[in-house]
Amino acid sequence: MDLRIGVTHSARDISLEIDNDEKSRNAAHKAVEEALAGKVEVLWLKDKRGREVAVPVAKIAFVEFGAPDGERRLGFGA
Repeated sequence: MDLRIGVTHSARDISLEIDNDEKSRNAAHKAVEEALAGKVEVLWLKDKRGREVAVPVAKIAFVEFGAPDGERRLGFGA
């Protein structure tokens, strides 16, 4: 699953690819919800390769959960 995090005062988004199993999706959703609810000051997420990313909650502009890898479409037409 793709995850994009917009950061204030930055032209680029943070893009992560998270495992698409239910456990990983739920953990990412829960971490984002806790961060946006003010329960933590830093959002920590881990991608498929084991890379950990920390984002200060005060700098988060948006969070977008995307489609799994198999559902990406390229090109024109339907």
